[in-house]
Amino acid sequence: MYIFAIVLSVLYLLWRVLFTIPWHTHIGVLIFALALVISEIVSNLTAYVLIILRLMEDRHRQTITIPEYDLSQPLPDVDILIVTHNEDVALLKKTVNAATFIDYPDKARVHIVLCDDGNRPEVARLARQYHVDYIGMTGNKKAKSGNINHALAQLHAPLFAIFDADMIPFSGFLADTVPLFVDNLRQQSVDSNTQPLGFVQTPQSFYNADIFQFNLFSEKIVANEQDFFSRDVNVLNGYNKIALFTGSNAMFLRQAVKEVGWFPTDTLTEDFELGAKINIAGYASLATANPQSSGITPVDIKGVVKQRTRWARGVIQSCRNIHIFTNPRIPFLNRIVLINTYLYWWSFLRRLIYIAAPILYALFKFQVVYANFWILMIVWAPGYFLLHVVLGDASSKIRNERWGEVQETFFAPYLFLPVLLQTLRIKAKKFKVTNKNSKATKRDLLYILPYLLMWLTTLVAIIKFNYGKWGSEIIVGSVITFWLLMHFINLSFCLFISLGRTIYRQNERFVRKFNGEISIDGQAQSIPIRTNDISETGLSFVTVDPRIELAVQTHFTGVLWHRDQTKVQFSGTIVRQTKDREQTNLGAVVTTTSFKDRNYFLHLVYDGESGMLPKEQDSWITPFDELNMNFTLRLKQLQRKLSIFTTRN
Repeated sequence: MYIFAIVLSVLYLLWRVLFTIPWHTHIGVLIFALALVISEIVSNLTAYVLIILRLMEDRHRQTITIPEYDLSQPLPDVDILIVTHNEDVALLKKTVNAATFIDYPDKARVHIVLCDDGNRPEVARLARQYHVDYIGMTGNKKAKSGNINHALAQLHAPLFAIFDADMIPFSGFLADTVPLFVDNLRQQSVDSNTQPLGFVQTPQSFYNADIFQFNLFSEKIVANEQDFFSRDVNVLNGYNKIALFTGSNAMFLRQAVKEVGWFPTDTLTEDFELGAKINIAGYASLATANPQSSGITPVDIKGVVKQRTRWARGVIQSCRNIHIFTNPRIPFLNRIVLINTYLYWWSFLRRLIYIAAPILYALFKFQVVYANFWILMIVWAPGYFLLHVVLGDASSKIRNERWGEVQETFFAPYLFLPVLLQTLRIKAKKFKVTNKNSKATKRDLLYILPYLLMWLTTLVAIIKFNYGKWGSEIIVGSVITFWLLMHFINLSFCLFISLGRTIYRQNERFVRKFNGEISIDGQAQSIPIRTNDISETGLSFVTVDPRIELAVQTHFTGVLWHRDQTKVQFSGTIVRQTKDREQTNLGAVVTTTSFKDRNYFLHLVYDGESGMLPKEQDSWITPFDELNMNFTLRLKQLQRKLSIFTTRN
C-alpha cells in the first residue's frame, strides 16, 4: 500500500506538471502557479522520505538494542558537560544535582563539569557546593560552541556528554549510551569493517506542556510538538546510523569530534552541523527511543518563535556550510536525510502558498491550476487520500498528519521570511538564548494578527465562493471549498493558540509512586503512605490504611525512601482532601530543611518523565472535538470574567 500510494502520487505530479500549468496566463499568476506545483512536488518528496524510512525500519531495528555494561572490560571515563550562558542558578542547580545522581558502575570515572561562559561567581560557587568541576571563561564570541570547545580543550575523557542548563538528566543516561560505544569498540576489534560510533542522541523530552498542548487545553490529548521528531523520525534516522544531533543530552566519542574540527562556530545550529560532519567523516550515529533527560519548553509565543527562527536560520546556514547538494563525501542516504531536513524549513512558505491558492481563485478567479473537475477527481483524489492514509500510518501514533498541518500553519507567518532571508545570505543582527522561564504577556496577543487576517479572508472566500451555488455547481467547486475549509480549521486552531492561556501552576507535577511514612504531633505511631504525584513544593498521597483519615491543615513530618534506601526527610501541611469510592487523596505543601534532603527530594521529582503528559496523540479526539472544546472552555472563561466584573461594579 505504501508503494502504491507513492506510484499514484507520482502519476498525479506528472499530470500536474505536464497538463495543468497555465503557461499563457498573466505573469504574476504563472509565477504563483509554478510556486504551487513546486510546493506540491517538494511536499510529496518529503513524504516519500518518511515512507521509505518507515519501510526500512524493520530491517534495521535489531541494530539499536542497548546492551548491558560489560563489567569484564574496563569502563571508559566520561565527561559530562553542563553548558550555561546566563540561565538562573536555581534552574542550573536542578541539572547539576541530577547529574550527581547518574548511575555508573565506577562513579570515579564520571567527571561533571559546569561550563560557564559568563564566568559568574555564583555558578562557580554552585560547582563547589556540589563538588563538580567548573570551567569559566570571559570574552566568548563564539556562543555555545565557543564555550564547549574551551572546555573540551581542558578535558581528556574518551567520551563526553552535552547537557543544556535546563535539560535535567535521568539516572539511567549513561546506561543508555555508554554500552553502545563499548559494544561498538568490541565489534571493531572483531571486524575491521565495523563503522565507528560517533555519537548517540537520546530524545529531547519536556516536563511542561508546550504552547500547543497548553493553549489548546490539550495536555491530555496530544504529545509534545517535538516528540514526533525526537522519538520517531530521528530514531528512524538512527536505524540507518545517520541520526541528527539536537543540541543536548547526547554522548560523543571525543575522537570523532576532534577529527571534524570540534564544534563548528560559524553557524547558529552547531548541533545539526556537528552531527552532519561526524556522519560525513564516516562515523555512525544512533538515536535512542526512551528519554533520559527532561527540560523546559518555552510557553510564550515570542520565545517559541524566536527559538524556531534561530533553528531555521541555523539549519539553512549549516546546509550551505557543508554543501549538502554538492559535497561528494556525503553518502546517498545521509544526503537524503540532510536535504529533507533542509526542505522542512521551507514547509512554512509552502503552507502559505497552499492557503493562498484557493483564496485567490475564490475571491479573484485567479486560476493557477487548469484542470477539468472530473479528470482532477480521477487523477488527484485517489492518490491524495491514499497517500494521507499511508502517512497517517507512517507518522506513528505520536502525531497525525492533521496535527502537523496545524503546527506548520502556526509557524508559517513568522518563519518563511527568516528562511528566505538566510537563503539570500541576509543574516540576523543578533540572536539570544531562548528564555525558558518567560511567561506569556498581553503583548503576545499581537501575534494573532496574521492568523486573524488569514482566517477572516478564508471565511469571506468560503462564503463568496459558495453563495448562490446549487446542484452541480457545488460539486464542481467542492475541491476549492474542501481546501478552504481545511485551512479555515487550521487557522482557527492558530487563533486559539495565539489567545494564550493563564498559567497558574508554579511548579510542574510528576507522577511518582513512592513509599513513605508521616508522623503527626501527639501520635506515637507513624502512618504509612504512598505518593500519587510530586512536585518541588508538594505531593499528593494516600494512606496505606484507608481507614485513617487526616484533616486539612494537619501538620506533619515525613520521610520518603529514595531508590538507594536513603530516607528523604520533609515536613508539610495538608491543604487538600478529595475522596473517591476506595480512598481519600490528600494534597500537601512540603518543605525540606537540610541540603542533602533537598537534593534527594529534587532527584525524586525529576528522575524520569513527567507522566502527566501523553506520549501519543488520542486518535479518538477529532479536530472538531478540539475546536468545540476550546470554544466552550474559552466561552466559560469569558463568562466568569464578566461575572466577576459585574459583581465588582
